Amino acid sequence: MDEKQKPVLIERKLETCEIDRARMSLMDPKLIEEKVQERTIDEMAQEMLRHTLREGVETVWDRYEMQQPECKYCASGLSCNRCAMGPCRIIPEHNRERGVCGADRDLVVARNLLDTIATGAAAHSDHGRDIVETLLKTGKGTAQGYAITDSAKLRRIAVELGVETEGRSDEDVAVDVGLGLLEEFGTVKNEICFANRAPGQTQAIWEAAGIRPRSVDREIVEAMHRVHMGVGASYVNILLHGLRTALGDGWGGSMMGTECSDVLFGTPTIRTSQVNLGVLKEDYVNVSLHGHNPMLSEMVVRASEDPEIQRLAEKMGAKGVNLVGLCCTGNELLMRKGVPMAGNHFNQELVITTGALEAMIIDYQCIFPSLPRTASCFHTKIVSTSEKSKVVGSYYYDFRPENAYETAKAILKMAVNNFPNRVPEKVIIPGQPVDLMAGFSVEAIEEALGGTFQPLIDAIAAGKIRGAVGIVGCNNPKVKHDYGHVTLARELIKHDILCVETGCAAIASGKAGLLMPDAAFLAGPGLREVCKALGIPPVLHMGSCVDCSRILVLLAELANALGVGIHQLPVAGAAPEWYSQKAVSIGSYFVASGVYTVLGVMPKITGSQNVAELLTGGVEGVVRAAFAVEPDPEEAAKLIIAHIDAKRKELGL
Repeated sequence: MDEKQKPVLIERKLETCEIDRARMSLMDPKLIEEKVQERTIDEMAQEMLRHTLREGVETVWDRYEMQQPECKYCASGLSCNRCAMGPCRIIPEHNRERGVCGADRDLVVARNLLDTIATGAAAHSDHGRDIVETLLKTGKGTAQGYAITDSAKLRRIAVELGVETEGRSDEDVAVDVGLGLLEEFGTVKNEICFANRAPGQTQAIWEAAGIRPRSVDREIVEAMHRVHMGVGASYVNILLHGLRTALGDGWGGSMMGTECSDVLFGTPTIRTSQVNLGVLKEDYVNVSLHGHNPMLSEMVVRASEDPEIQRLAEKMGAKGVNLVGLCCTGNELLMRKGVPMAGNHFNQELVITTGALEAMIIDYQCIFPSLPRTASCFHTKIVSTSEKSKVVGSYYYDFRPENAYETAKAILKMAVNNFPNRVPEKVIIPGQPVDLMAGFSVEAIEEALGGTFQPLIDAIAAGKIRGAVGIVGCNNPKVKHDYGHVTLARELIKHDILCVETGCAAIASGKAGLLMPDAAFLAGPGLREVCKALGIPPVLHMGSCVDCSRILVLLAELANALGVGIHQLPVAGAAPEWYSQKAVSIGSYFVASGVYTVLGVMPKITGSQNVAELLTGGVEGVVRAAFAVEPDPEEAAKLIIAHIDAKRKELGL
């Protein structure tokens, strides 16, 4: 496809009729304000929510309310729809102790959970495969506009894979590294390369438990086999394979995605930018980049600087093109390019309702299928670009690495040509953006520490930094938007605990001002002293949700430096507002790697006391870590602090 080719409308236009909007709109200012205060702490989002509630523009919160009350059997994991003998529900009070096949409550709940983990692992790992394939095509010279940006990292990976680098070009090495990593997805050698980055003690735990990942695809495929009727029948055995599948994601698919993105687009370095819905500009063509894969968005950034695009924007009456990020595609661009962020998961509809967005370019994951309906109330065009994620009502461009730059340029032309269709009377840009600091890759953290992790280890040993916590995950309407993330981070830094964050959690902290060095005044005296000495915030932005693998690498670096297993470190994980299957996989590979992890939203496991007890207690005897569930972020902070103090005591600190 070249840039002259027109996009294809997916199936049909989705329209929101005036009757629907009249039905949704609220006239009572008191009720509107009550809903706004219940839904989010993001002040820019609050302003737009008042607007949507008055105007009857449906959002995720409205749909959540419409879905109440939720099915208690589905919510507790006790419903099964796996085969045509069902659907089944376990209802003991009605003498339904087993499904038609004979599965009891433990098995039904465990199979559902393994299905969820495998789905999340597949999503991250398929994303990783897309990046690896682009690296391979870049080496072969068939990917348009891409280049090897971090040669040093490419060659470090090559050494890990046993690829010869001496006297060879980056492109030749990239071909062999790409092939080597693609082989990791289905390798027959019964181990994945990057898992060897984990400390020996952690690997020994995996071996003893029989959960060392053998390849990425094998664990996911086997998980789907095990949940087929008549295969897995032991809830313990099923859940152990869930941990193995998640490890294949964290130390495999996700880590490959992160590492190859760094090779292609650059390993992030510390930089400043801005965040919230105020990053939109009234006199520019505004284009948001939403999803998770940076392959196209990197090209859109380049194409936005094309003189032809700039001239076209001026011809249409705009001062230029203003790119803004959303969710994890936005995080990828923020970390490497400093592209400002419009917001996280629950800001995706609200950015359209500003009336100032010409186009939203989407790739995949965490994209509401309803976006074209929202856009139909305004002039915004939703542009889908992945064959895997064609959204009804969107305009589809067949993006591939081979046509990347031309596609990016064509989409931008579409956005710029849409600028005259903006209705000035509908434009509401709700305020000013907040400054933030991002780009804390493992390499950037090490550089900020002076080229070694020893100062961080010394600060932990001296008690200036009590410990570290990875806060990750999404937004969920069951939790007030951003409240769980921000409250937990504030509580932890107050007690001298360094926070590292990814995904929507990081953006929530950014909007709350926690990602700037000035936020050190909120930290305890020890952490404050370290932050001021280094000029860093008490909450570090480490990237997108795939980049949770960076947290694993950082933990491995610290544990290897101390000569201990990850489970012995004074660290923890948290997902205060998680919602997706990917988050379940992340939480599972954190725990399986030895990281105590606190969830803010209860997984669908309460239908089985045995499963719940295994995940929150029994599994600790297997992998030296477990889950906890605590909806109140202040109480979650207490659990984490107690855990970190216990680990410090075990280390003699």
